[in-house]
Amino acid sequence: MSNTLTSSPAADVLARLYTNAERSHRDHQERLATVPPEQRPQTTNSREFFAAAKDLYMAVRPDTSRLLYILTRTRRASTIVEFGTSFGVSTLCLAAGLRDNGGGRVIGTEYEPTKAAAARASLTEAGLVDLVEIREGDALETLARDLPDQVDILFLDGAKEMYLDVVKLVEPNLSPGALLVVDNSNRSPELLAYLRDSEDYLPTAVADDVTVALRTTP
Repeated sequence: MSNTLTSSPAADVLARLYTNAERSHRDHQERLATVPPEQRPQTTNSREFFAAAKDLYMAVRPDTSRLLYILTRTRRASTIVEFGTSFGVSTLCLAAGLRDNGGGRVIGTEYEPTKAAAARASLTEAGLVDLVEIREGDALETLARDLPDQVDILFLDGAKEMYLDVVKLVEPNLSPGALLVVDNSNRSPELLAYLRDSEDYLPTAVADDVTVALRTTP
């Protein structure tokens, strides 16, 4: 049975984005190899890192993109918040799930305006832009206002040290039975500890460095 994710035009755009991501990472590694280790940029500041990586694709893995679509469909989600849109790979998969659910909205967040613009262009080409709102700037500011009362899925794939803050910010708007999907979850031990210690969530590792948690209480 066909679906939006595996059919044109979305499938064609997704394939191109993954090709661009592979090329981007290959070129980045080749450039990095020419720089002596002591001269390579060292920063723990997320804003500095994302500014320096504004042209670097940071796409979820293909199996994670399929997971996002599957969870959107099985949860019958209608409202999704995404922390970290980048060039829109994960956004496209979430929006494809909403399309096949009958509609809804993905609220994406992206710190770099050039990435947000590129994501919108790809979503337009994929025929999914009508389901997506991308908020530019600091997510702790852009998600602090005008959130729907019921958020069915919260997907985290931005600055890892901000994961817990974003969860706490969106938490009052999570619907009963909402899902948290956390990419690179091992790089946010604070969030993992919070989810494990809370009576409000049931977390589990579902793939390499991907955690899904069920919101068990209203």
